[in-house]
Amino acid sequence: MKFQGTQDYVATEDLRVAVNAAITLERPLLVKGEPGTGKTVLAEEVAKALNMRLITWHIKSTTKAQQGLYEYDAVSRLRDSQLGDERVKDIANYIEKGKLWEAFDADERVILLIDEIDKADIEFPNDLLQELDRMEFFVYETGETVKAKQRPIVIITSNNEKELPDAFLRRCFFHYIKFPDDETMTQIVDVHFPGVKGRLVQQALSIFYEIRDVPGLKKKPSTSELLDWLKLLLAEDISPEALREKDPTKLIPPLHGALLKNEQDVHLFERLAFLARRERN
Repeated sequence: MKFQGTQDYVATEDLRVAVNAAITLERPLLVKGEPGTGKTVLAEEVAKALNMRLITWHIKSTTKAQQGLYEYDAVSRLRDSQLGDERVKDIANYIEKGKLWEAFDADERVILLIDEIDKADIEFPNDLLQELDRMEFFVYETGETVKAKQRPIVIITSNNEKELPDAFLRRCFFHYIKFPDDETMTQIVDVHFPGVKGRLVQQALSIFYEIRDVPGLKKKPSTSELLDWLKLLLAEDISPEALREKDPTKLIPPLHGALLKNEQDVHLFERLAFLARRERN
């Protein structure tokens, strides 16, 4: 069972090695990288390549580890008992399975994506240590132990918003997705826009990397934002010549709203254009 990438996802050699190492070691693959570098899509493509079902657990700031196991609805059970409902005799009727339970309960081997784990509080990863390590957990309300029928492939993503505990990191195989270089990015663009004029892509990529290199930029545009920008350039039929214009007073590229996502960065480019105009005058 080897991941070699897919037609829709350009996986670099080091990324393929990381995925396959995590599968071999039977450890969670912890993937970090800038937002928009394809961390979540990776899990989808691994599932597609290995022909496995993908179970996704999207983490929010309010998410608790227990929710991944199960939740017991005591309020509904109390209400039903007051109404004389027969369902109250079986407490299992009031237990809702979480994503981990769903993955553990699957007859076939599945891929479990724990997406953006760093959004939760600092104790969240530690609360999952035993479950991810032993692939089992205890249900106190029913007295049963849930064990994984088939050990799932676990992929965990993080945007590096906060540090993860050492005890958690020790149990993972780690990979940082580097921002794609020009050659890799050209391959990614070709996958999404096959047959697009090479001159347009070349010029767009040149401008894209120049924007990322501007000192003081609050949010650098990501791969997904580049793809959005290219889609707009094609829809508006912007020519390579229009992109190639070297007038320093027009530093903000056309349709820049796809690349610059906050007012501070837009103001930064406006100030740079203003300074360029002053120097020319």
